[in-house]
Amino acid sequence: MARMILGSVLGGVAMWLVGFIFWGTPLSRIALSALDDATGAAVQAALKQHLEAAGSGAYPVPWPGTDIGTTLYGQGPSALVFFHSGGLPVVDSGALVGGLVLAIICSLLIGVALHALRDRVTTFADRMKLVIWFVLAATLWTDIGQPVFNHMPWRYFAYLWVSDVAGLIAAGAVIARWFLPRASMATTATPPVA
Repeated sequence: MARMILGSVLGGVAMWLVGFIFWGTPLSRIALSALDDATGAAVQAALKQHLEAAGSGAYPVPWPGTDIGTTLYGQGPSALVFFHSGGLPVVDSGALVGGLVLAIICSLLIGVALHALRDRVTTFADRMKLVIWFVLAATLWTDIGQPVFNHMPWRYFAYLWVSDVAGLIAAGAVIARWFLPRASMATTATPPVA
């Protein structure tokens, strides 16, 4: 169990590093749409003027919960604005530390699942098959579900999906490869034929 916990910590570090490569480098620009400075300042001023009093939150624009809002939403343009009323640093060390803690917790959950199956799923290849199938199922639902159900931008969420798949598989691979018991002779021996 101690090896699995160590593996989960190292798996979380691997997941965090993969996430950093996808989101902390210029590679992240693949997922994002840029505005020029003047347009960005104008949108920021409009957000401040219209949303600051309401506070931080996720705002469908226009609000589809009224008859007029439903009509306007259908006519477009529409948006889902994630609004934060205060300024944020471009590179937030607090978020980086919090992200590392979250990655370790997620990796620990992968480790607990693999540890529970250690006697039934004994080879690295079979453990990785489990990791990959569960990662694909969970991330397809959570990441790709956004453009499917909520009309979110495909480019952003496809990129998010690839980054999540890569990070979670990296964590699972670290745990499955180095921190779970290898197959023993008792579990891999062929049973005698009667």
